[in-house]
Amino acid sequence: MLIRRQRAVAAALAAVAILALGACESDAGKDAPQAGASSGPSVVAPGKPGEPARRISPEEAARLLPDESPNGADFRYVQMMIAHHEQALTMTELVPGRASSPQVKRVAERITAAQRPEIDAMEGWLENNGGPRAQGAHDHHSMPGMATEEQLKELRGAKGKAFDALFLKLMIAHHEGAVTMAAEVLSQGNNGLVEEMANDVIAQQTSEIDRMRSL
Repeated sequence: MLIRRQRAVAAALAAVAILALGACESDAGKDAPQAGASSGPSVVAPGKPGEPARRISPEEAARLLPDESPNGADFRYVQMMIAHHEQALTMTELVPGRASSPQVKRVAERITAAQRPEIDAMEGWLENNGGPRAQGAHDHHSMPGMATEEQLKELRGAKGKAFDALFLKLMIAHHEGAVTMAAEVLSQGNNGLVEEMANDVIAQQTSEIDRMRSL
């Protein structure tokens, strides 16, 4: 689906990239309009292989853009990822008073710095697109990588190296779950902004998984 959408977007952008040409023609194009030509601005739409380009109206060009209306998968992903990120922040908040490893503390700081703005962005996306649409989005059992209440309780009770080891174990699993969720919405969703957010999650959290595994 990602490749299909990229190709569609590329084709649409090619069609609208020179919209300004209709309003700012060259001196040679300022002669009297040909019979049947539109007096308003136009867009040059590339033809199919072997076919010439053609001029179309801005309205027709807009219709060439792919429909990126959010679907159920997009709403489910955003709602669930907000809850997923919130648990990650719950875990990182424990680090300053319990971790002994400077590397673990830096990992937690990076996670906090990245995921707080992502939560804000996803909440803004929900607001801009009509609010919650999915049921059961906050069911932790349905989200891969989420720590159980028992695991969180154990993490809260740990200190020093024991905390470091458990934190890394839980956070690696947590990140792996986020990557799984992001990959799923890339194949099932329809909205370009959600696709961008999912790609960011995959890139950032895959890198963090590698970093945590090396500690």
